[in-house]
Amino acid sequence: MKEIRSRNPFTRSLPYILLVVLSLPIILGYLWILVSTFSTRCYGLIPVDQQGNYFKGLTLSNWAFLYDKSKTLNASIWLLTLNTLIIAIGLTVGVVLVSMMAGYALSRIKFPGRKSFLSLTLILHSFPSVTLLIAIYFVLRWIASVPVIGRGIPLIGGFGYNTLGGVILVSIALQLPLGIWLMKGFFDNVSWDLERAALIDGCSRWRTWWQIMVPQIKPGIAALSIFSFMEGWKSFLIPYSFMTSQTKATLSTLLNEMLSETSPVNYGTLAAVGLYQLIPVLVFYIFTQKYLLNIFAGGVKGTA
Repeated sequence: MKEIRSRNPFTRSLPYILLVVLSLPIILGYLWILVSTFSTRCYGLIPVDQQGNYFKGLTLSNWAFLYDKSKTLNASIWLLTLNTLIIAIGLTVGVVLVSMMAGYALSRIKFPGRKSFLSLTLILHSFPSVTLLIAIYFVLRWIASVPVIGRGIPLIGGFGYNTLGGVILVSIALQLPLGIWLMKGFFDNVSWDLERAALIDGCSRWRTWWQIMVPQIKPGIAALSIFSFMEGWKSFLIPYSFMTSQTKATLSTLLNEMLSETSPVNYGTLAAVGLYQLIPVLVFYIFTQKYLLNIFAGGVKGTA
């Protein structure tokens, strides 16, 4: 018994040791980004100055794009941040609203083709977005020719090609299959007794959904909102493919542009912009991770 007990501490700590070892490359990558943003240049994780002296050359010049108006990047960074925020918020609102309504209908209402629809949404989610880019391009070009809807809507520009609204529309369509399945899973876990009592008391389906059912799945709504916001904030492929105007770019496309310039890449500034984009996501995740974990706890329990 003593021998078994003596092994218990190591046995218990083994998963944590394995987790640290597997996470080490990611941790070192984040450390490199942090060191690079405050260094003239660096060798590995060690900042150096122009003469090659170790632990020298610390500077704030890589962050000048935030406060120095003479910098070309300063003129666009705040506009691109606003564009990224609009896409993230628009994607979150659209995915959550549609997923809540569709998830409730699929969970509670029996109608012909219900199971086929569920299977179809799962199949659609399996398609990589890159395979749909050409088809989406023609759809957005057609929407752009529609008066008012295609172009001319304040803030988002419309829902056609080369507009923020078009990117939001496409992003919502690509995220809906996952959102619908997750919301259906959370609705499946709500007792039927609550809904029956509301319907017997005279509530309509709409009022039952809004006042009775939705409050019961607040953790699921919070989790899906967080997941959708983070997906919209870091989105690259869709904005890069369907927005050609420089004033409608996002932070992700800016990073790609900085990396693909013909002139030598300033990795210090590149790392600073990358960390600038990463900080809101990290802060957001730290304070909301318990809700984000609910997306897996609630979404997998649903039944068709």
